[in-house]
Amino acid sequence: MSENPSPSTALIHHPYQPPAGFAAPQPGVFKASTVIFPNVAALQARDWKEKTGYTYGLHGTPSTFLLEARIASLEGGHDALLVPSGLAAITLVDMALLAHGDEVLIPDNAYGPGKELARQELARWGISHRFYDPADPARLAAMIGPATKLVWLEAPGSITMEFPDLPALVRVARDKGVLTALDNTWGSGLAFNAFELGGGLGVDISAHALTKFPSGGGDVLMGSVTTRDPALHLRLKGTHMRSGWGVGANDVEAVLRALPSLPLRYAAQDAAGRALAQWWLQQPQVTQVLHPALPGAPGHAHWKALCTQAAGLFSVVFDARFRPQQVHAFVDALKLFKIGYSWAGPVSLAVPYDVAAMRPGSPWRGTLVRFSLGLEDPADLQADLQQALQAVRWDD
Repeated sequence: MSENPSPSTALIHHPYQPPAGFAAPQPGVFKASTVIFPNVAALQARDWKEKTGYTYGLHGTPSTFLLEARIASLEGGHDALLVPSGLAAITLVDMALLAHGDEVLIPDNAYGPGKELARQELARWGISHRFYDPADPARLAAMIGPATKLVWLEAPGSITMEFPDLPALVRVARDKGVLTALDNTWGSGLAFNAFELGGGLGVDISAHALTKFPSGGGDVLMGSVTTRDPALHLRLKGTHMRSGWGVGANDVEAVLRALPSLPLRYAAQDAAGRALAQWWLQQPQVTQVLHPALPGAPGHAHWKALCTQAAGLFSVVFDARFRPQQVHAFVDALKLFKIGYSWAGPVSLAVPYDVAAMRPGSPWRGTLVRFSLGLEDPADLQADLQQALQAVRWDD
């Protein structure tokens, strides 16, 4: 560059570089599509598969590498990949591991959009699927055949919160030589270590909606896929690169900023959830409280054998004699609890479901309401539930 470049050139190619050695509680944020190389040799030598250097913004920046490393550490894995949502994490796993003629087995109580992905997209690609009862490992063993290449796990089940015998399910798949992938959003790396379930057992892949607890603010969409096997990680990373998955630097910054408070938030929401679940046991309008930490809840013994914590998430089943409109009126009467999907943010949420229509064959009849506990005072939340119950005429 000349000694006296024009202002437009000087603004782009200014020689000043800030001094190294700056340290602060929060890491810096790096935004890039283009990555600058010092010379052609460096450009030609760098490999997008390795984290020893940078090649292109989509393949990683200091910000994304840092978040991937922290998520892998949180979950007990070695390598992690970032994607734009929790559903994208499920999609990445399916795309990387399944091909035409393969079969995937999915719990019948799994996250609904993941099941729809199998019904709609995977089916169009010639990939078959079947749903299995996660409470019956022997039945899962009987279902696995030569075409089965992947078994999905979820703990606890979506909406109805049954906690499966994860070690038994993993053992079944491992004995058959089939890979396992767990939707570990509820456990969030804190309730249990998915890669160390005991007796040398562990899942092959953990998919995680960072939208939930790691973000904690209800304002970020992001997911991750974590592994321990380097070869499996590279297989996933290849599909990740070819699919063009990427996350925004500002979203990465938000998750990195939230991570230090994750254990505190998880514990607070766990405590609030257990307290309100216990309160619901005394309410005559409901027939069952679905929370894995409650004795008598589906899979409680499996939860107790594996976990010391539980996310602030539970469901209640209203007596079948109450019409859905009555339960909806109760939800509408809530003031602190807001109506909305997702969970693990600072605001408590409530969503009603027709559990019989959603999951035919389930043992529950009546309208179900799922509660996600935020960070409000549990006493205030209990008072809100009480006033909403009193606002509805249950004897109509």
